[in-house]
Amino acid sequence: MMTSHRLALISSLLTGSSFAFHLPTTTIHRQPSLTNNHNHNHHHHHQQRAQSVTLHQYPISITENAPRDTITLTDWAINYGIGLGDTFQLTAAQQDDAIHDDVYTITSQPIDPSTPILSIPSNVILTGSMARQELGSQTFGAEDSLLLSDHQPFYLFLKVLTEYELGDQSPWYYWLNSLPRYYSNGASMTDFCFGCLPPYAAGLALAEKQRYKQYVEALSNISFLSEESKQSEEVTKWAFNVVFTRYMELPGGDVALVPMADYLNHGAEPNVDISYDEEGNCYVYSMTEVGAGEPLVFSYGDSTNPSNLLARYGFLDESSSATFCKYVIENPTFEMFNLGYPNSMYFYNDGGISNEVWDVLLYELLKGTSLEEQQQAFYQAHMSGDEATKQYYHEQYFPQTLAVLQIHVDYLVNELDDLSESSWRKTFRKDQHRHPRLPLILRHNNFVRGIFELVQQNLDGMAS
Repeated sequence: MMTSHRLALISSLLTGSSFAFHLPTTTIHRQPSLTNNHNHNHHHHHQQRAQSVTLHQYPISITENAPRDTITLTDWAINYGIGLGDTFQLTAAQQDDAIHDDVYTITSQPIDPSTPILSIPSNVILTGSMARQELGSQTFGAEDSLLLSDHQPFYLFLKVLTEYELGDQSPWYYWLNSLPRYYSNGASMTDFCFGCLPPYAAGLALAEKQRYKQYVEALSNISFLSEESKQSEEVTKWAFNVVFTRYMELPGGDVALVPMADYLNHGAEPNVDISYDEEGNCYVYSMTEVGAGEPLVFSYGDSTNPSNLLARYGFLDESSSATFCKYVIENPTFEMFNLGYPNSMYFYNDGGISNEVWDVLLYELLKGTSLEEQQQAFYQAHMSGDEATKQYYHEQYFPQTLAVLQIHVDYLVNELDDLSESSWRKTFRKDQHRHPRLPLILRHNNFVRGIFELVQQNLDGMAS
């Protein structure tokens, strides 16, 4: 529930009182109506032209090297009722490939907590449920081939494709035309990329690639999109990446693309808060003091799993104080989840190891038939908070659990050594240009290896 202070700030955002906002400096001549039935009205026209149009006729070029039009984005936002706080600013920084820029939000001036950053009216926000309702029953057959958790993002995927085909007749044209064309997430990786990643990270990236392929297969049940779009890997992958690198989860389980708020980058320590009112309007406020020129960030997900952020979003978060230990158990039991698998199994940047790592390893070690009674006693001690009994079992079986963890860490360090930058450059000197995602992947491998080497040293000290 929002406080009266927060409600007053929201009112200021909506009315423009007390806070200054940018005013349009240029005029955007095309402003299609942003009503809820906009695309329903255009749908028949779109279906008629879909069969005869070719991809190069669409106004948005989505080739990886196509320029992004972020110059008109701010004016588009203001014209469609998006409130921009007077410190809101977009800036750009070069990515690892030294070709493509990352565009993100900073504050142009120092700000205090609870400073309004953005207000986005609900009719500008694209949601999965809205897209499902708008696109109608002809989308329902596509659901059968997808997991239930993929339904809402899939409708956003269809919505993005639909607006792409509408071109400059889409109300979201200027926003879509500002978005990245180049991505480094799992769906965009090649077989070469997967071969450069350690097994755990490669598995996560391959899962994203498989999800993309399932979405494309589901398009065979969609009749209102052109065959050219459905059969174009360039178009479908771009739409998929727009959705999966930018959507936000809403209260109640829906998902949404929120123009302008989607330019907030990830941070392990967020400095902005994103909230929604009962009408679905979105508000962004600062949570802390933020210095001039600093990025405005919120959390995209668990910062202790940089491999997952790489696979899903295509970037490396080096600000985290810990990383997932990469110990993967096939068919984990309910008890293992209660012991902390996998979300609390951390290796820390100083070489430390979370208690949950030792708990899960010991529980798995005790699963043999002759030790089942001790396994259950250890688990019951954990569930009842009996630390003395837990410590007794840890001490009794410490040499065995230490050996298991050493084997795991030694294997990963050796694997990461084989995937290090120096190793790859000996064999693939020219592939850095052929495979522009390679620098990011190698930086990921080096980051993870650095933590694992510290853990390795810690374990060696315990064994000596």
